[in-house]
Amino acid sequence: MSKFRPSVVLEKKLTKDAMKTMGPPKVEGPSPEKYLKKHSKEPKLPEKKQCPKEVCNTCSMKKPAVPARTENPPMGIYTKRDFIKTNTAMPMKPQPTCVDTNKGHKERLGNSGLVPKYIKKRDYGEVPEYLLQRNADEQRAKEEYDKFVREQTDQGAMKHLSDEERHAILERLKSNWDKLHHEYQGLSLVTDTLSKKAHKERLEVAMKQLENDINLFERFKTVFLSNN
Repeated sequence: MSKFRPSVVLEKKLTKDAMKTMGPPKVEGPSPEKYLKKHSKEPKLPEKKQCPKEVCNTCSMKKPAVPARTENPPMGIYTKRDFIKTNTAMPMKPQPTCVDTNKGHKERLGNSGLVPKYIKKRDYGEVPEYLLQRNADEQRAKEEYDKFVREQTDQGAMKHLSDEERHAILERLKSNWDKLHHEYQGLSLVTDTLSKKAHKERLEVAMKQLENDINLFERFKTVFLSNN
């Protein structure tokens, strides 16, 4: 047996709590005579203590006495205004109201929106500033667009060709047609590939366009040419 056994038992008892044991703690069970009764947990008001008459009179504050007829009123209450005369001269006029519900709810006529108060404004009937600014911006944008369209029209206007210029253009068109015709004559008779067929079609389309242009220049003596 170890010599430290008594000290270990003592330390175990000192550090042991009630809920740190194996199983529920050993406490005394409730008594069957102390059962929970009705309204036992409701808070109870303290009982009202009736104080003596002398104590109640001392606790209450005493009201000031009624002033006598001979006493002068305090300073600062006098006034020279005649309230009777003022009320007679400026009587209170009733404010116009309107009933807006079937239950009789009333509202002042001025705040109901039924009175056209806006016609009394200083700027009534005048165009607002933001509309004037918007109209000015639209007018400026329209002028700029018209100017741009006019410039584009002037750039793309037709130019009148003289006889010398018309003959020179006609000669160049005929020389181009001769070159394409010479190239067309040099094609093979058999177009067995797609590239040969496409090249032949391109030459035919170009020659047809040149023939139309040559006929146009030969038919009309006055020709207009676009600047573009």
